[in-house]
Amino acid sequence: MGEIKRVVKTFVGYLKRPDLYPELGRKIIKNIFNRKSAFRGKEKTNLWASKIAISQEQAIEKLFGIPFQKFPEQFHQEYQNALEIQNNCPIKMGGAGALELLFAACEFTKAKSVVETGVAYGWSSFAALISLEKRNGALYSSDMPYLGQDGDQYVGCIVPQHLKNNWKLFRHADRESLPKILKETQQIDVVHYDSDKSYEGMKWAYETLFPYVKKGGVFISDDINDNSAFQDFCELKNIKPTVVGFEGKFVGVFVK
Repeated sequence: MGEIKRVVKTFVGYLKRPDLYPELGRKIIKNIFNRKSAFRGKEKTNLWASKIAISQEQAIEKLFGIPFQKFPEQFHQEYQNALEIQNNCPIKMGGAGALELLFAACEFTKAKSVVETGVAYGWSSFAALISLEKRNGALYSSDMPYLGQDGDQYVGCIVPQHLKNNWKLFRHADRESLPKILKETQQIDVVHYDSDKSYEGMKWAYETLFPYVKKGGVFISDDINDNSAFQDFCELKNIKPTVVGFEGKFVGVFVK
């Protein structure tokens, strides 16, 4: 019953937002006609990823030549403050990912422009911004409104206030947000993908973002185990990625 109520609430939320109608149409088509295609190639990619996966620590040293440092230890007080905010948040969103990998990528590239998709509490935003602040760089984030649980005001809630001056948050689906972001930043140092996990959604975002990543820039995608979009994209572009095993999932990363 709770799930039905959430679905109805989400649908009503879409109807109240004409600017979100394009995404509503895509979701209806996906759920009616393309439900299975979202997981295309999942078994193939999980087998591939499990054979080559290394730890976050190994990946950071291999790709960036940077000693591994645990994010909670490196930024202890700010991390603890953020954790307390998350624990007191009245709604449930996605938790912290491979923060060390993202922070190291920003440090390695001396990033001034980072694009991320998917924000939730804002853990990845926090990791990118704490590096970007050193160079007065900018983080451009794409995140859909949380229509089913009145959670909009909590998106990015764990990001420290002093870091928000370097942050631009676009509250639409990637297909609407990313073209707007790419008008503001034509060269990207680091991409962190963590939004639409369907095959078509990932494929579209990779193809859209990749041309804007500078040579020597870093491309990171979470949850590449959901389908074969990342593996297929890398094979198409003749890229040999690094796969990181993290909390039972796989993260894909490569330096362009």
